[in-house]
Amino acid sequence: MPQKIVRYVERASLSTRSSSGGDPIVARHRYKSLSPARRFSSRSHFRGTLFACGLGMTPRMVVASLVCGAAFISAPVEAEPVRVLFQEGVTRAFPVVRSLTGQKLAQGDLIQVARGDRVDSRMTFRFADGSLYDEHVVYSQAGVFSLLSYRLVQRGPSFPETLEASVDRETGRYEVRYRADEDSPEELLTGQFTLPADAYNGMLSLLLKNLPRRSDTIVQVVAFTPRPRLVKVQLLPIADDPVLVSDSPQQGIRWAIRPQLGLFASLLVSDIPDVHCWILPGEAPAFLKAEGPLYFQGPIWRIEPN
Repeated sequence: MPQKIVRYVERASLSTRSSSGGDPIVARHRYKSLSPARRFSSRSHFRGTLFACGLGMTPRMVVASLVCGAAFISAPVEAEPVRVLFQEGVTRAFPVVRSLTGQKLAQGDLIQVARGDRVDSRMTFRFADGSLYDEHVVYSQAGVFSLLSYRLVQRGPSFPETLEASVDRETGRYEVRYRADEDSPEELLTGQFTLPADAYNGMLSLLLKNLPRRSDTIVQVVAFTPRPRLVKVQLLPIADDPVLVSDSPQQGIRWAIRPQLGLFASLLVSDIPDVHCWILPGEAPAFLKAEGPLYFQGPIWRIEPN
Protein backbone atom coordinates (compact mmCIF):
# COMPACT_ATOMS: atom_id res chain seq x y z
CA MET A 1 0.00 0.00 0.00
CA PRO A 2 1.48 3.43 -0.92
CA GLN A 3 2.88 5.24 2.11
CA LYS A 4 0.75 8.36 1.51
CA ILE A 5 -2.43 6.27 1.61
CA VAL A 6 -1.21 4.51 4.77
CA ARG A 7 -0.80 7.91 6.42
CA TYR A 8 -4.22 9.00 5.17
CA VAL A 9 -5.94 5.90 6.60
CA GLU A 10 -4.13 6.38 9.93
CA ARG A 11 -5.38 9.96 10.02
CA ALA A 12 -8.97 8.98 9.18
CA SER A 13 -8.99 6.39 11.97
CA LEU A 14 -8.40 9.04 14.61
CA SER A 15 -12.02 10.23 14.39
CA THR A 16 -11.15 13.57 15.92
CA ARG A 17 -14.47 15.13 15.08
CA SER A 18 -16.43 12.54 17.04
CA SER A 19 -14.16 12.63 20.10
CA SER A 20 -13.73 16.40 20.32
CA GLY A 21 -17.38 17.01 21.10
CA GLY A 22 -17.41 19.92 18.67
CA ASP A 23 -14.74 21.76 20.67
CA PRO A 24 -12.06 23.30 18.39
CA ILE A 25 -9.55 23.51 21.25
CA VAL A 26 -9.89 19.79 22.01
CA ALA A 27 -9.55 19.02 18.29
CA ARG A 28 -6.46 21.23 18.05
CA HIS A 29 -4.78 19.59 21.07
CA ARG A 30 -5.54 16.18 19.60
CA TYR A 31 -3.92 17.23 16.34
CA LYS A 32 -0.83 18.55 18.15
CA SER A 33 -0.47 15.25 20.02
CA LEU A 34 0.05 13.36 16.76
CA SER A 35 3.42 11.97 15.84
CA PRO A 36 5.36 14.05 13.26
CA ALA A 37 4.51 11.54 10.53
CA ARG A 38 0.80 11.66 11.26
CA ARG A 39 0.82 15.44 11.65
CA PHE A 40 2.51 15.78 8.28
CA SER A 41 -0.10 13.57 6.67
CA SER A 42 -2.92 15.70 8.09
CA ARG A 43 -1.80 18.58 5.88
CA SER A 44 -3.51 16.87 2.95
CA HIS A 45 -7.02 18.18 3.41
CA PHE A 46 -9.39 20.74 2.05
CA ARG A 47 -8.54 24.03 3.64
CA GLY A 48 -11.76 25.89 4.12
CA THR A 49 -13.74 22.71 4.05
CA LEU A 50 -17.05 23.88 5.38
CA PHE A 51 -16.54 27.45 4.31
CA ALA A 52 -15.41 26.43 0.89
CA CYS A 53 -19.00 26.06 -0.13
CA GLY A 54 -19.60 29.79 0.18
CA LEU A 55 -22.55 31.34 1.92
CA GLY A 56 -24.31 31.58 -1.31
CA MET A 57 -23.54 35.04 -0.97
CA THR A 58 -20.46 33.15 -0.57
CA PRO A 59 -19.10 31.40 3.82
CA ARG A 60 -18.53 29.64 2.34
CA MET A 61 -19.35 26.78 4.52
CA VAL A 62 -17.32 24.15 5.27
CA VAL A 63 -17.72 23.12 5.69
CA ALA A 64 -12.61 25.11 3.44
CA SER A 65 -12.09 26.04 2.27
CA LEU A 66 -13.81 19.07 1.67
CA VAL A 67 -11.02 16.79 2.47
CA CYS A 68 -8.27 15.64 0.18
CA GLY A 69 -5.26 13.44 0.06
CA ALA A 70 -3.40 11.15 -2.28
CA ALA A 71 -6.35 8.77 -2.26
CA PHE A 72 -8.83 11.24 -3.82
CA ILE A 73 -9.71 11.25 -7.48
CA SER A 74 -7.81 13.91 -9.32
CA ALA A 75 -9.76 15.24 -12.29
CA PRO A 76 -7.74 15.72 -15.46
CA VAL A 77 -10.85 16.26 -17.60
CA GLU A 78 -12.93 19.36 -16.99
CA ALA A 79 -16.71 19.26 -16.62
CA GLU A 80 -18.92 21.95 -18.06
CA PRO A 81 -19.05 25.18 -16.04
CA VAL A 82 -22.29 25.90 -14.19
CA ARG A 83 -24.77 28.09 -16.05
CA VAL A 84 -25.94 31.33 -14.43
CA LEU A 85 -29.66 31.27 -13.62
CA PHE A 86 -29.63 33.85 -10.83
CA GLN A 87 -27.08 36.64 -10.95
CA GLU A 88 -25.40 37.81 -7.76
CA GLY A 89 -25.47 41.48 -6.74
CA VAL A 90 -24.42 43.86 -4.00
CA THR A 91 -24.71 42.16 -0.59
CA ARG A 92 -23.81 42.93 3.01
CA ALA A 93 -24.50 40.27 5.60
CA PHE A 94 -23.36 39.21 9.07
CA PRO A 95 -23.52 35.41 9.36
CA VAL A 96 -22.58 33.53 12.50
CA VAL A 97 -20.60 30.34 13.16
CA ARG A 98 -22.07 28.19 15.93
CA SER A 99 -21.47 24.79 17.45
CA LEU A 100 -24.24 22.24 17.03
CA THR A 101 -25.31 23.05 20.59
CA GLY A 102 -25.89 26.68 19.61
CA GLN A 103 -22.78 28.26 21.15
CA LYS A 104 -21.63 31.28 19.13
CA LEU A 105 -18.04 30.76 17.98
CA ALA A 106 -17.47 33.50 15.43
CA GLN A 107 -19.05 36.61 13.97
CA GLY A 108 -18.95 36.98 10.22
CA ASP A 109 -18.93 39.93 7.85
CA LEU A 110 -19.70 39.45 4.15
CA ILE A 111 -19.08 42.25 1.68
CA GLN A 112 -19.98 41.52 -1.93
CA VAL A 113 -19.89 44.02 -4.79
CA ALA A 114 -20.94 43.36 -8.39
CA ARG A 115 -19.62 45.48 -11.23
CA GLY A 116 -21.00 44.32 -14.56
CA ASP A 117 -20.41 40.60 -14.84
CA ARG A 118 -17.59 40.63 -12.26
CA VAL A 119 -18.29 39.94 -8.58
CA ASP A 120 -15.88 40.60 -5.70
CA SER A 121 -16.90 38.77 -2.52
CA ARG A 122 -15.05 38.69 0.79
CA MET A 123 -16.11 36.81 3.91
CA THR A 124 -14.33 37.15 7.24
CA PHE A 125 -15.06 35.28 10.46
CA ARG A 126 -13.55 36.54 13.68
CA PHE A 127 -13.63 33.93 16.43
CA ALA A 128 -14.07 34.58 20.13
CA ASP A 129 -10.63 33.04 20.76
CA GLY A 130 -8.96 35.51 18.37
CA SER A 131 -8.82 33.17 15.36
CA LEU A 132 -9.42 34.53 11.86
CA TYR A 133 -10.99 32.97 8.76
CA ASP A 134 -10.74 35.29 5.73
CA GLU A 135 -11.88 34.15 2.29
CA HIS A 136 -11.79 36.39 -0.79
CA VAL A 137 -13.32 35.26 -4.08
CA VAL A 138 -13.49 37.08 -7.40
CA TYR A 139 -15.61 35.49 -10.13
CA SER A 140 -17.46 36.31 -13.33
CA GLN A 141 -21.09 35.53 -14.13
CA ALA A 142 -21.24 36.14 -17.87
CA GLY A 143 -23.49 33.25 -18.88
CA VAL A 144 -21.58 30.77 -16.74
CA PHE A 145 -19.84 31.10 -13.38
CA SER A 146 -16.06 31.32 -13.59
CA LEU A 147 -13.64 31.59 -10.68
CA LEU A 148 -11.09 34.35 -11.42
CA SER A 149 -9.08 34.45 -8.20
CA TYR A 150 -9.20 32.97 -4.71
CA ARG A 151 -7.44 33.79 -1.46
CA LEU A 152 -7.82 32.06 1.93
CA VAL A 153 -6.32 33.00 5.30
CA GLN A 154 -6.86 30.93 8.44
CA ARG A 155 -4.95 31.30 11.68
CA GLY A 156 -5.42 31.11 15.42
CA PRO A 157 -6.23 28.48 18.06
CA SER A 158 -9.44 27.35 16.29
CA PHE A 159 -7.29 25.92 13.48
CA PRO A 160 -4.61 23.21 13.68
CA GLU A 161 -2.46 25.03 11.10
CA THR A 162 -1.77 28.54 9.83
CA LEU A 163 -2.42 29.02 6.14
CA GLU A 164 -2.43 31.84 3.61
CA ALA A 165 -3.06 30.60 0.07
CA SER A 166 -4.02 32.21 -3.22
CA VAL A 167 -4.48 31.24 -6.86
CA ASP A 168 -5.18 33.44 -9.89
CA ARG A 169 -6.64 32.45 -13.25
CA GLU A 170 -5.15 35.31 -15.29
CA THR A 171 -1.56 34.91 -14.09
CA GLY A 172 -1.77 31.13 -13.70
CA ARG A 173 0.15 31.45 -10.42
CA TYR A 174 -0.36 30.24 -6.86
CA GLU A 175 1.28 31.17 -3.56
CA VAL A 176 1.01 29.34 -0.26
CA ARG A 177 2.38 30.37 3.13
CA TYR A 178 1.98 27.48 5.52
CA ARG A 179 2.93 26.70 9.12
CA ALA A 180 2.04 23.37 10.69
CA ASP A 181 2.12 24.76 14.27
CA GLU A 182 3.85 27.40 16.39
CA ASP A 183 6.94 25.20 16.68
CA SER A 184 7.35 24.77 12.91
CA PRO A 185 8.99 27.17 10.44
CA GLU A 186 6.84 28.87 7.83
CA GLU A 187 6.91 27.32 4.36
CA LEU A 188 6.55 29.43 1.21
CA LEU A 189 5.43 27.63 -1.93
CA THR A 190 4.89 29.28 -5.32
CA GLY A 191 4.42 28.06 -8.85
CA GLN A 192 2.20 27.69 -11.89
CA PHE A 193 -1.35 26.38 -11.59
CA THR A 194 -4.07 26.40 -14.24
CA LEU A 195 -7.62 26.81 -12.97
CA PRO A 196 -10.06 24.66 -14.96
CA ALA A 197 -13.43 26.04 -16.06
CA ASP A 198 -15.28 24.06 -13.38
CA ALA A 199 -13.11 25.09 -10.37
CA TYR A 200 -15.33 26.74 -7.75
CA ASN A 201 -13.56 27.47 -4.46
CA GLY A 202 -15.71 29.64 -2.21
CA MET A 203 -18.69 29.34 -4.56
CA LEU A 204 -20.35 25.99 -3.85
CA SER A 205 -23.49 27.21 -2.10
CA LEU A 206 -23.79 29.88 -4.77
CA LEU A 207 -23.83 27.06 -7.34
CA LEU A 208 -26.54 25.22 -5.39
CA LYS A 209 -28.92 28.11 -5.98
CA ASN A 210 -28.38 27.69 -9.74
CA LEU A 211 -28.60 23.90 -10.10
CA PRO A 212 -31.69 21.85 -11.01
CA ARG A 213 -33.19 20.66 -7.75
CA ARG A 214 -33.45 17.00 -8.75
CA SER A 215 -30.05 16.37 -10.31
CA ASP A 216 -26.53 16.02 -8.92
CA THR A 217 -23.45 17.74 -10.33
CA ILE A 218 -19.72 17.18 -10.03
CA VAL A 219 -17.36 20.17 -9.97
CA GLN A 220 -13.79 20.70 -8.80
CA VAL A 221 -12.10 22.65 -6.03
CA VAL A 222 -8.47 23.50 -5.45
CA ALA A 223 -7.20 21.81 -2.28
CA PHE A 224 -4.03 23.22 -0.70
CA THR A 225 -2.10 20.23 0.64
CA PRO A 226 -0.18 22.59 1.02
CA ARG A 227 0.60 22.53 -2.72
CA PRO A 228 -2.57 22.99 -4.80
CA ARG A 229 -4.28 20.03 -6.38
CA LEU A 230 -7.70 19.55 -7.97
CA VAL A 231 -10.33 17.46 -6.24
CA LYS A 232 -13.73 16.43 -7.52
CA VAL A 233 -16.75 17.30 -5.37
CA GLN A 234 -20.28 15.99 -5.84
CA LEU A 235 -23.22 18.36 -5.22
CA LEU A 236 -26.17 16.11 -4.43
CA PRO A 237 -29.76 17.05 -3.42
CA ILE A 238 -30.78 14.53 -0.76
CA ALA A 239 -34.01 15.74 0.91
CA ASP A 240 -36.73 18.34 1.13
CA ASP A 241 -36.72 19.49 4.76
CA PRO A 242 -39.28 21.62 6.60
CA VAL A 243 -37.63 24.82 7.86
CA LEU A 244 -38.76 27.92 9.70
CA VAL A 245 -37.90 31.28 8.16
CA SER A 246 -38.85 34.09 10.56
CA ASP A 247 -41.45 31.74 12.10
CA SER A 248 -42.88 31.02 8.65
CA PRO A 249 -42.84 27.31 7.66
CA GLN A 250 -41.01 26.70 4.38
CA GLN A 251 -39.65 23.74 2.43
CA GLY A 252 -35.87 23.85 1.96
CA ILE A 253 -33.66 21.59 -0.16
CA ARG A 254 -30.86 19.87 1.76
CA TRP A 255 -27.78 19.37 -0.40
CA ALA A 256 -24.81 17.14 0.36
CA ILE A 257 -21.37 18.41 -0.66
CA ARG A 258 -19.32 15.24 -0.98
CA PRO A 259 -15.64 14.76 -1.94
CA GLN A 260 -15.15 11.97 -4.46
CA LEU A 261 -12.89 9.12 -3.33
CA GLY A 262 -10.98 6.81 -5.58
CA LEU A 263 -12.18 3.20 -5.56
CA PHE A 264 -9.31 1.97 -3.38
CA ALA A 265 -9.62 4.80 -0.88
CA SER A 266 -13.39 4.39 -0.62
CA LEU A 267 -12.85 0.83 0.64
CA LEU A 268 -10.55 2.10 3.39
CA VAL A 269 -12.08 5.41 4.47
CA SER A 270 -15.75 5.63 5.35
CA ASP A 271 -16.05 8.32 8.03
CA ILE A 272 -15.51 11.50 6.01
CA PRO A 273 -18.63 13.60 6.71
CA ASP A 274 -20.61 15.35 4.02
CA VAL A 275 -21.12 19.07 4.23
CA HIS A 276 -24.84 19.82 4.31
CA CYS A 277 -26.27 23.03 2.93
CA TRP A 278 -29.93 24.11 3.00
CA ILE A 279 -31.25 26.24 0.13
CA LEU A 280 -34.70 27.83 -0.08
CA PRO A 281 -35.83 27.39 -3.72
CA GLY A 282 -38.10 29.64 -5.75
CA GLU A 283 -37.95 32.83 -7.80
CA ALA A 284 -35.14 34.13 -5.58
CA PRO A 285 -33.27 31.16 -4.01
CA ALA A 286 -31.68 31.82 -0.63
CA PHE A 287 -29.03 30.23 1.56
CA LEU A 288 -30.51 29.07 4.89
CA LYS A 289 -27.68 27.31 6.75
CA ALA A 290 -24.82 24.86 6.37
CA GLU A 291 -23.19 22.26 8.62
CA GLY A 292 -19.86 20.49 8.43
CA PRO A 293 -16.18 20.47 9.49
CA LEU A 294 -13.96 23.42 8.64
CA TYR A 295 -10.88 21.21 8.37
CA PHE A 296 -10.19 17.48 8.15
CA GLN A 297 -11.48 15.62 11.23
CA GLY A 298 -12.49 18.95 12.73
CA PRO A 299 -15.65 19.56 14.77
CA ILE A 300 -18.96 19.97 12.96
CA TRP A 301 -19.94 23.64 12.93
CA ARG A 302 -23.04 25.43 11.67
CA ILE A 303 -23.21 28.67 9.71
CA GLU A 304 -26.44 30.65 9.84
CA PRO A 305 -27.41 34.05 8.43
CA ASN A 306 -27.59 35.45 11.99
